[in-house]
Amino acid sequence: MRIRTQAWDGRDPERLAASLRSAAPQPEGIAAAVAATIENVRTGGDAAVAKLSERFDGVAADPVEVAAARIAAAPDEIASELRAAIEVSVANVRAVAAAQLGEPAELTLADGQRIEVDEVPVGSAAIYVPGGRAPYPSSVVMGVVPARVAGVGRVVVASPPDAATGEPSPVVLAAAAIVGADAVYAVGGSQAIAALAYGTESIHPVDVIAGPGSPWVQEAKLQCSRRVGIDGYAGPSELVVIATDEVPCEWIALDLCAQAEHGNDGLLVAISTDAAWLERLAEAIESVQARRDDPGESVFDLILVDGVDAALALSEALAPEHAEVVTADSNRDARRLTTAGCVFIGPRSATAFGDYAAGSNHVLPTGGAGRFTGPLGPGTFRRRISRVEMSAAAATALAGTVDEIARAEGFPLHGESATARASGRNDLGKGE
Repeated sequence: MRIRTQAWDGRDPERLAASLRSAAPQPEGIAAAVAATIENVRTGGDAAVAKLSERFDGVAADPVEVAAARIAAAPDEIASELRAAIEVSVANVRAVAAAQLGEPAELTLADGQRIEVDEVPVGSAAIYVPGGRAPYPSSVVMGVVPARVAGVGRVVVASPPDAATGEPSPVVLAAAAIVGADAVYAVGGSQAIAALAYGTESIHPVDVIAGPGSPWVQEAKLQCSRRVGIDGYAGPSELVVIATDEVPCEWIALDLCAQAEHGNDGLLVAISTDAAWLERLAEAIESVQARRDDPGESVFDLILVDGVDAALALSEALAPEHAEVVTADSNRDARRLTTAGCVFIGPRSATAFGDYAAGSNHVLPTGGAGRFTGPLGPGTFRRRISRVEMSAAAATALAGTVDEIARAEGFPLHGESATARASGRNDLGKGE
């Protein structure tokens, strides 16, 4: 663990943001290996998946699809308190996801030109749920619920099998049953992504793959994105805290160290106008990390600034996965942040609520991707489609415009296609 404290004068936030991000270790040397894995699965199917799973996970499930009866029984095998907690999370995530659905838009322009813009769900989707160190039922909820709300017809889960049982954790299976997943595949890693993208004898290909995972999983998603839709690159966990008003430093230390539980490569930043408070925060971080069995080598950056404006500017430049805002006017200042994946407002709004039960999604843009994308939601599993209808009058009104632009671009047949509708002629090859 390292704690770095510095004072910043507020100039060139982009430069400081780049410096802070450079401290995190970067995944290297996996692109070629992932490409080989994808090609093996694409050409070798189930046999390749089994061989790769034995190599990377130490176990290959047979069959790879968990039996429906086994999934249905799983909720009764976990503690009733955990089952109730998952059900609360499902209800909140479903409510937030449902609020994001948009209505079709229809415009009728001059002379009977009608344009309709609609959203339709993709046909199938897969949610990748990491395994290994621990089960992640929350990732099942965060992925499957928005897909279901979006109207996706077939939603499946892929998660690595346990070496002892040959299937994913009972908690993952229980969550899959509670949210109504159509199937669960006991396969993980980049081989799972390849199988979901290209299909095997046992795994039907899907239209969209979403969910968190290791750098190998995320690299596989990127490499398969020409074949299948993806939600984005879900990288190491990130948290930026802006604290310029009274808030117990112990709370913020817990928030930062909680995100460090995900690994040593995350971005963990606290920004304040109070040097003494930052000193106490550093002590609190050391105290919390000392309680962990494996405190790891996470880097905590504590930044002293001279005002809220500088703090907000640095957070905007970092575009973090999570941002917490505790200022004299938290509501106003939080709404000035536009690049964070999710913003938590006020001293009581710990990031952990969003990770599990608040209803907002915990699959969020990382690595600065908040500048151009947002949280996982129903929109990830829906696509826009336009429908155009031209009356005779509308065709006549627009044909000349189309013809002019098409000929300027060297596409005269585009122009003829439009003018033929305007004139009603059907004598091909008139030429000019």
